[in-house]
Amino acid sequence: MSIYLGSLRRRAVLATAAGFGLAGGLFSGLRVASAQPVSGPVPVVDRLAVRVVTDSYQHALEPSGRVGDVAVARAMFGLSPERPPRTLQNEWALALHLESARGAEVRQVLMDFGWTAGTLNNNLELLQIDPARLDALLLTHGHYDHFGGLTGFLAAHRAKLKPELPLLLGGEECFCTREVGPEPMKLSFGALDRQAILDARLRILFAERASILAEHGFTTGVIPRVSSEAPLPASRMKVGLQPNGLGCAPETLPPDRRSVTMVNDDFQHEQATCYLVKGKGLVVMTSCGHRGIVNSVRAAMKVSGVDRIHAVLGGFHLMPASDDAVRATIAELKALDMGWLIPMHCTGSRFYDLARQEMPGRVLLSSTGARFTFGT
Repeated sequence: MSIYLGSLRRRAVLATAAGFGLAGGLFSGLRVASAQPVSGPVPVVDRLAVRVVTDSYQHALEPSGRVGDVAVARAMFGLSPERPPRTLQNEWALALHLESARGAEVRQVLMDFGWTAGTLNNNLELLQIDPARLDALLLTHGHYDHFGGLTGFLAAHRAKLKPELPLLLGGEECFCTREVGPEPMKLSFGALDRQAILDARLRILFAERASILAEHGFTTGVIPRVSSEAPLPASRMKVGLQPNGLGCAPETLPPDRRSVTMVNDDFQHEQATCYLVKGKGLVVMTSCGHRGIVNSVRAAMKVSGVDRIHAVLGGFHLMPASDDAVRATIAELKALDMGWLIPMHCTGSRFYDLARQEMPGRVLLSSTGARFTFGT
């Protein structure tokens, strides 16, 4: 059922400082609805291609080819006879382009937006990804290294985006302002810009439960913490609306958070993104895995009712975890008997080294521009 933030939250906005009148204006036209929940068997696709649009590094000269039943394509440089050479840009961030196929039906999703729009837009152009063909946008969680490029992306491409393009996110917590650093440091980690979303006329879909993504995939919703994983604290979440219209509306958060000012992030709004590939099994993607990568995979299994894991990709938030913690995570992943493990972003080189020892032949090297294709 659709709701409007203006009518739902106007009382809270007006009850706050007088400067929040601007925030009320920003809220008034922002349409929010619940994403389509998973209510039966999850979708099945014939093929899924995952392109790393932004990550921390690039292996431009690594060869492309087939590794087992996965096609791996590497991106090199943008060379042309008419202009100076260009290259993909890297930054501490993650953005993925997902292209799925079911028969002749193709869907495209941009999952997360990196740190800066300059990097995102440059890489989309060099990788020949056309924003006009996107069927959905997805924000996995409210960290700046995953939404920082969104505002500039929308400014550059909103005229060509499909009307009412859906933006899926895990709930109102994604809009909260955040800070990082040990107490008493209060270093800003930004906030998601509602006005940019409003200007682009996106359709906001809250995926607080397991939800269908662009008809071909699904999200996990809230990821239960059931494994032994204990991801390191990453940020603090500030509850409330700011005079500039940024922030989150307290009355839409869980009851235990409505009257607090600051709370340590436990990332209940973070979700994993999943596809069931015909004849292969689940492909599970995390951007940071703050709820634990093993927990993320298990949540995907529970939602889908599928135990076979074809691949796990993304950031696993194991930098700078201890060797014991890394080994314990690898042991749990190994026990799931998955086909492929593709670490990115905040996973850390120690995990990559140890995982290759424990799971030989099943850990693939990823970098900016790489494209992994699963299925026929």
